[in-house]
Amino acid sequence: AVGKVLPALNGKLTGMAFRVPTVDVSVVDLTVRLEKAASYDEIKAAIKEESEGKLKGILGYVDEDLVSTD
Repeated sequence: AVGKVLPALNGKLTGMAFRVPTVDVSVVDLTVRLEKAASYDEIKAAIKEESEGKLKGILGYVDEDLVSTD
């Protein structure tokens, strides 16, 4: 589905979303193959930067610990 929304990423990543029983929290399990080594902090920074730039309104990013409830 990602390749349909963002054609430039077609075949470059895969991910999985889980439904969480609340309107305030969601989770995504994202798996990517990188061209070069990157630390966890570098990956988080890149995702946050894109969520505030080209992907604003499409991708959200928060640093807070959030909890869903049943």
